[in-house]
Amino acid sequence: MTRAFSLLFLVLIVVALTQVQTLALVAGKPQVPCYFIFGDALVDNGNNNALATVSKANYKPYGIDFPQGATGRFTNGRTIADIIGQLLGFPKFIPPYANVTDQEINTGVNYGSASSGIRDETGRNLGDRVSLSKQIRNHESIISRLSLLQGNKTFTDEYVKKCIYISIIGSDDYINNYLMPSNYSTSKTYTVDQYATVLVQQYSQQLTSLYKLGARKIAVFGLAPLGCTPTEIARFGTNGKLCVDKINDAVKLFNDRLKPLVVELNNDLPDARFTFINLTNILSPGGITLTTGPCCPVREDGQCIQNSIPCLIRVSAFYDGFHPTEISNIVIAERSYNALSPMDASPYDISCLTTSG
Repeated sequence: MTRAFSLLFLVLIVVALTQVQTLALVAGKPQVPCYFIFGDALVDNGNNNALATVSKANYKPYGIDFPQGATGRFTNGRTIADIIGQLLGFPKFIPPYANVTDQEINTGVNYGSASSGIRDETGRNLGDRVSLSKQIRNHESIISRLSLLQGNKTFTDEYVKKCIYISIIGSDDYINNYLMPSNYSTSKTYTVDQYATVLVQQYSQQLTSLYKLGARKIAVFGLAPLGCTPTEIARFGTNGKLCVDKINDAVKLFNDRLKPLVVELNNDLPDARFTFINLTNILSPGGITLTTGPCCPVREDGQCIQNSIPCLIRVSAFYDGFHPTEISNIVIAERSYNALSPMDASPYDISCLTTSG
């Protein structure tokens, strides 16, 4: 067992053992009235199920540890968004936009769509998906529905300002865009530095649009070290290193621009409470990037082979070639909600967002 895996095993087990106690503390009335989720496969809970895409997870062995089975979540159990929702005190998982009812939108909606990105074309190599811009348009329609149901636009405007919003997106803008020169022109159009700048500029516009729709408490997740995912390692090789350094270097350029963007948005937008969640730091305890193979046998695109048998003890970092196991999601969600280090979240963690403003 490598030192990296030993650290991972220790961290994940300790967090898992404390999780029940933490969730017990937040049981009861939710800390905020509603919770809205934007992003990609890290949070998708079924929005891609009915789309014409290979990027869907509504089959076994996904969901093997989830009470409802294979729902479209790209993991063996709960997603990061699911666990944050529990930490916020919501008794039920936030439903996907694809089939949310009027009775449910009062507590929030999950708009996440696997293979989607900040750029509209991202993920088209895999089929249909709901880009972040489209997710925000869907949110606009939900706010309109909510206002009609509540019967008072002024009340709705104040109501949604108290809610928590999370956005976990950008990975596919690299994996299923920039790093696929045969499918996309971006790597020919932009240097890696220019691409990071263009991405963050577009993301800034999208987050500002979300603010204009009433969002105030928004956790913006940076990218994880994508060069350490099993599929990218298999595709590009590591030259004897732990990970694909050129991919992690590209991700760092994006993250290094994203954190200052959060500061800028907070300074420029009245009452804004944006915060940056540093996934790279959370996933690198002791400064060692955690790398393990996938828990399930994977296809060429990195997803689990349908009806394959996953590993028996699911404590590896990755469930398939790209996406974390539930126990990794626990680590991410816990440290996003209650930061263990000032490097985890800046200027504050999600628990602080609930009481701000």
